[in-house]
Amino acid sequence: MGDSRHSDEIQWYTADQRGIIPVDNFHVSGNLRKIIRKQTFDVKVDTQFRKVMEGCADREDTWINDLILNSYEHLHQLGHAHSVEVFLNDELVGGVYGVHIQSAFFAESMFKYQPEADKVAMYYLHQILQNNGFTLWDAQYYTEHLGNTFGCIEIPAEEYLLKLADAMKTSCVFKF
Repeated sequence: MGDSRHSDEIQWYTADQRGIIPVDNFHVSGNLRKIIRKQTFDVKVDTQFRKVMEGCADREDTWINDLILNSYEHLHQLGHAHSVEVFLNDELVGGVYGVHIQSAFFAESMFKYQPEADKVAMYYLHQILQNNGFTLWDAQYYTEHLGNTFGCIEIPAEEYLLKLADAMKTSCVFKF
């Protein structure tokens, strides 16, 4: 994580408790189901990766600095980082991005410029992970928003490391 948007340094963090979203226990609210059925938004994958990251960094306080932007863009070019992008009238209005290694997906950040666009991105990210056999969806930190909205849970670091080791035993593709 960078200290700020214009910082040149990256700090490494770990947590005693890790936030994960169980792929087989993702929450979908009735309101989100209605939005998905109405097809209000168009969804694409990996067409606007850097713009999704910039949307995630577009806030007063952010840990996404230029070094992180450039590093993740390079990971994207190598096929290891992905974005789910939400469009309204051909305008990018929300998204989520993260890193894919074996059968683990490490979600980094999400954003929205339209109500519910971030939730739509998370819904479709879940579809990708579930349909392609991913076993670990790392959300990094548990927050009430992630818990109440998507079913994020907090697990001890030791349990997380076991799940991570298991996820490294299986290869998955990130395909929409």
